[in-house]
Amino acid sequence: MSQTALSPQTAGTSPASTPTGETVGELVARYLADIGVETVFGVISIHNMPILDALATQGRIRFVPARGEAGAMNMADAYARVSGGLGVAITSTGTAAGNAAGAQAEALTAGSRVLHITTQIDLPFADRDRAPIHDVPRQPDMLKAVSKAYFRIWDGHAALGMLQAATGAALTPPTGPVSLEIPVDVQRQRAGGAPAQAFRAPMINRPQPDPVLLDRVADLLRGAKRPMLWLGGGARGAEAEATALAARGIAVVTSTNGRAVVPESSPHSLGAFNMGPEAQAIYDRSDLMIVIGSRLRGNETRNNAMRLPRPLVQIDADAAQGGRNYATDLLLHADAGAALRGLLERLPEQLDTDRVFLHDVTIARAQAEGALRANLGPYQVVADALLERVPAGRHPWVRDVTISNSTFGNRYVQIAAPNLGVHALGGGIGQGIAMAIGASLAAAEKTVALMGDGGAQLGIAELISAVEEKAPIAFVLMNDKAYGVIKNIQDAQYGGRHHYSALRTPDFALLCAAIGMPHTRIADVEDFAPALDAALAEEGPRVLEIDMTAIGPFANAFAGPPAGAAGGAR
Repeated sequence: MSQTALSPQTAGTSPASTPTGETVGELVARYLADIGVETVFGVISIHNMPILDALATQGRIRFVPARGEAGAMNMADAYARVSGGLGVAITSTGTAAGNAAGAQAEALTAGSRVLHITTQIDLPFADRDRAPIHDVPRQPDMLKAVSKAYFRIWDGHAALGMLQAATGAALTPPTGPVSLEIPVDVQRQRAGGAPAQAFRAPMINRPQPDPVLLDRVADLLRGAKRPMLWLGGGARGAEAEATALAARGIAVVTSTNGRAVVPESSPHSLGAFNMGPEAQAIYDRSDLMIVIGSRLRGNETRNNAMRLPRPLVQIDADAAQGGRNYATDLLLHADAGAALRGLLERLPEQLDTDRVFLHDVTIARAQAEGALRANLGPYQVVADALLERVPAGRHPWVRDVTISNSTFGNRYVQIAAPNLGVHALGGGIGQGIAMAIGASLAAAEKTVALMGDGGAQLGIAELISAVEEKAPIAFVLMNDKAYGVIKNIQDAQYGGRHHYSALRTPDFALLCAAIGMPHTRIADVEDFAPALDAALAEEGPRVLEIDMTAIGPFANAFAGPPAGAAGGAR
C-alpha cells in the first residue's frame, strides 16, 4: 500500500453529489466511499440506522449483513488482510459491540487495518449506567481493551476530524483495529465544517531507519557467512525488498503470518517450518539472524526454547517489540520496506556467504515437509491436492483452528502472496467461515477455506451470509464429529477420558440443503481432488465435507503443544 492509497482501488473519487447540510451519518458514508472503501460489514440496529440508511441511499458502498457482530468483525478483518486496505465493521452499542469484541481481539493480534464503527445511546445518557436499551457499563473500557486506539465523536462539528484520526490510526504502522464510537443522536446531528469536495485517504507516516544503525546492520551482513532473515507479518508489503535481499545470499525462515513475503517456493527458505529439529540444526549453524516484523511468538519458538542465532537484530515499526521475547543485539525502529531498501543500497549485489549452508536449508525444508507428510496418513492426498491448487490458482487460503490446519494447513500448503494467507493468529476456534467471506469479497480468485466441524458450529450462521452474498468460497470441512485435538490431548495426557470433547454434529448435508448451500460429501480421499476442482470452477460457495469417520485417522495423532508449553488448543 502506498503512502496515499487506502485500498487497491483508487481513492478520492468524486462523490455522487455534494452535501447540503449533511448529517454525521451521511458524512460517515460519504467519507468512507471517498477514501476508497467499497465493502462494509455489519448488523443493522436502531442505533446505527442513520449511518446504514445513508450508506444505502448514497449507493456507493456494498453493505454485507452478517448474522452476528462477531462474524462482521471477522469478515472486516480478513477483508483488510487480503485487500491490503481498510476493513470496516459497523455494529450497534452495548451487547452488540461486546459480540464483536472477541473477533476484534483477533484483529488486534494480527494487527489488521480495521475500523470498528460502533454506537452509543443518546449522548446525554451515555456513561451514566442508567441501563436504557442497548446500554452497558464501561463500553469504552471494553473497546479500548481490544483496540489499537479508541475515539468518540462528541459533536457533529468534530465528526470529520475524528473520522480522519480513526482511519489514520488504523492504517499507520504498527497497524491495528480502531474503535470509533458515535452516539445515535450525534449521528443525526448536522456535520459542521465538512467540505463538499471529495475526501482523500490519510497520509501514512512510516518510521524511517537511522542511517547509522543501518550501517551497523549492513556491516554485520557483510561479515556473516551464514546469515538468516526471520520474516513476520510486519514484513508484509516489503516483498520485493525482502526477496531481493535474500537473493544476495541469505537464508529465510518465516512466521505463519510472514509466509510468502519471500516466495515459499524459494529453495533457500525454510518457510514456516520454524521450530522443528531441522530448523534448530540450521539455527545452530547460522551466525546472524535479522528478525523483521515478528514478535517471535511462543507457538513458533517452542515457548522461546528454540536457540536462535547470534547476533540477533530486530527491525520493527513497533519499538515495544524489541527484546520482548528474545534479547536483541540491535534494534532498528523502522518500517520494514524502508529498512530493507536502506540495506540493499549499502550491500554488494552478492554477499560472500556459505553456499553449502543455503543448500542445507533446502534439504532441511524437504526433511521437515517429509516428516510432516508422513504423519498425515490418508490425508496426504488432501494436503497434496491443496498444495497443487492453492498457490497455482492464487487462491486466498483461509484456515480455522483445526487439526488439519495445525498439521498441514499452516505450513505445507503454500500461498502465492502474503496477503492470501488468513488464519486466526490468536488461536480462536470458529472464525474461519466469516473470515472466508471477507477474504472472498476482497480477492480476484475463489477462496479456499479449511475448517473443522467444531469450529463450523460456532460460526455456522455465517454460512447463510455466504449463500446470500454468493461468496466465491470452497469450504473444506474436516468432520471427525469431535473436538479432535482435545480428544487426542485427553488420550495423551488424561488417560483417554474423553470429557466434553465429543460433539453432537449436525447433518451438514441437510443443513446446507436448508439454506441453499451446495454440498458434497467425500468418504474416499481419492474423490477430493476432482471435487475441489469442480468447486473451484463453479460460481458461489460450496461445502466439501470430508467424512473423517469414514476415511480414518491421521497416521499420528496431533495432540497440540507439549504439556506445559505455550499455546492452547481447542
